Amino acid sequence: MKAWIEAARPRTLPLSLSGIILGGLLAKWKGDLNGIIFVLSCSTTILFQVLSNFANDYGDGIKGTDNEHRIGPQRAIQSGAISHKTMFTGIIITTILSLISAIALLWYSFIPGNWNDFFIFIGLGIASILAALFYTMGKKPYGYMGLGDLFVFIFFGWVAVLGSEYLYTRTLDWSTLLPASAVGLFSVAVLNLNNMRDIESDRMSGKYTFALRIGFQNAKYYQLFLMNMPFILCLVFLLIKKETISIQLENLESLKPFIFFILFIPTTIIRRKILYTKEPQKLDLYMKPVAFIALLFSVLFGMGLSL
Repeated sequence: MKAWIEAARPRTLPLSLSGIILGGLLAKWKGDLNGIIFVLSCSTTILFQVLSNFANDYGDGIKGTDNEHRIGPQRAIQSGAISHKTMFTGIIITTILSLISAIALLWYSFIPGNWNDFFIFIGLGIASILAALFYTMGKKPYGYMGLGDLFVFIFFGWVAVLGSEYLYTRTLDWSTLLPASAVGLFSVAVLNLNNMRDIESDRMSGKYTFALRIGFQNAKYYQLFLMNMPFILCLVFLLIKKETISIQLENLESLKPFIFFILFIPTTIIRRKILYTKEPQKLDLYMKPVAFIALLFSVLFGMGLSL
C-alpha cells in the first residue's frame, strides 16, 4: 500500500486541482456553483492525475529513464517495489475508475437535456486519459519529444478551467482563457523545474524534454516567463472585466480581486533563486514551493472575485 501511495505521488495532486478550483470559483462569481459537480470534478481530476503518475512510472521504468542517475525521489518500478506487470494492471484499474468518475460527473451535469454537451465532454475525458497515458508510454511518447509543456498547458489550464466552469454555467466566456492560461503556465513551470532537475539523466536516456532541447540556461529564462506571465494575464482579465467587478481605487473593498498579487513577492524571490542556481539537482528544492504558489494563486484569484 505504501508503494502504491508513493507511486500516486500525492504532492502532485494539489497542483492538478488548481484549474478545477479556479473554474468552480469563477462559476461562484457568476452565481452558478454546484457542490456535487465540484466534488465529482475534483475526484475525476485526482484520478486522471494518479493515472498519469502511474503511467509515467511505468513508461519511464520500462524505458530505463528512471535509473541510478535520476535525481528526484525513487519511483516504484525503479526501486522494484512494484513490478511492470502489476503497475500495468494498476493503470488499467485506474483508467476504468477515471472513466466511471467522469461519466458520473457528466451525467449529473448534462443529463437529461444536454446530450450534445455530454458526448463532447466524454470526448474531452477520453482525450485527457490518452494524454495521461502517452506522456511516457508507447513507442513515441510525446513527453520524450518535448511536447509535455504544451499538453500540460492545454489540459491543466484551458481544459481544466474552461471545462469545469462550463459544467456549472453552460456558457463559454472566452476572456476566461486569460486566467486559464495563467494556471496552465504555472503548471508548466512545475514541469519545467522537474525537467531542468533531470536534464542530465534525461539526456542519457534519450528523453528530449523542452528544457533539454533549449538548454539549461535558456530553460531558466523560460522559467522566469512561466512565473511572470500569470500575473500579467490575470491583471489584463481584471481590466477587461473592470465594469463587471466595479473596481474603484478609492474603495478598498472593491480591490479584493487584486489580492493574488501578494504572491508576487515570494514568486520573485523563488524566481531569483532559480535563475542563480547552477546545479540542476538543487532545483528540486523549489518544486514544492512553486506548486504551492500555483495552487494558492488559483484560490486567491478566484476568491478575490467570488467573495
